[in-house]
Amino acid sequence: MKESLKTFSGAKPFDHCIVDGFFEDDVAKALESEFPDYESQDWFFYNNSIEHKKALNSWERFPQMTYKAFSTLQSEAVTDLLADALGDNIYVDHGLNGGGWHMHGEGGNLNPHVDYSIHPKLGLERVLNIIVYLSSGLKEEHGGHLGLWGHDAERQAPGELIAEVPPVFNRAILFNTTQNSWHGMSRQMSVPEGVYRKSLAIYYLRDPAPAAVQRGRALFAPREEQRDDAEVLETIKLRSDVSTSSSAYRRNT
Repeated sequence: MKESLKTFSGAKPFDHCIVDGFFEDDVAKALESEFPDYESQDWFFYNNSIEHKKALNSWERFPQMTYKAFSTLQSEAVTDLLADALGDNIYVDHGLNGGGWHMHGEGGNLNPHVDYSIHPKLGLERVLNIIVYLSSGLKEEHGGHLGLWGHDAERQAPGELIAEVPPVFNRAILFNTTQNSWHGMSRQMSVPEGVYRKSLAIYYLRDPAPAAVQRGRALFAPREEQRDDAEVLETIKLRSDVSTSSSAYRRNT
């Protein structure tokens, strides 16, 4: 990761870098195998018009290799490396709020969005994401690409799609979340039975910047074909408000 960080600052549309071969190959294969079945009752299911994914962040549910991986990603060796690249102190979130295991299946979706800014328990500002893709059976034609959009300042919305990152096995992306960092799934999932988009996600925090946005939940944007859809716009409104977000997570059920 140290070499990849040399390209981090100044990347477009916001600071980011890609790290292929993030874990040792045997470790990556073990991590892939430790994910629960897609139909497991352990998952939290986000199922609405702007997101269709499953997530789990309970340390008690992580098998040995996954537990070690998240522990390593929260170690001083990693946070010191990131702090040097960012030029700021970096803190970890031991509760993995919003992070952990993520899994998408057929129809998987994640509209463009910017992440929550202020951690709901720690009061620190979220500043970095690392996402590691761990699906060896996922192919280019299956979709699930991570899109990185520019920022439309006039509309306060995602602008042009600048980059797409295919979810290649054992590929990681690190990106700054404080730069109007619109990201999401640019290609909806279409996969054969038994193939999923698996990823590990871990987020890092800093002391809030003076101009930090006080956003307690992710702010989603409608896709082009959803701009005039009243149900989608209402879901986005509910999802972005701390007091109503829980009512939006499963609006399709």
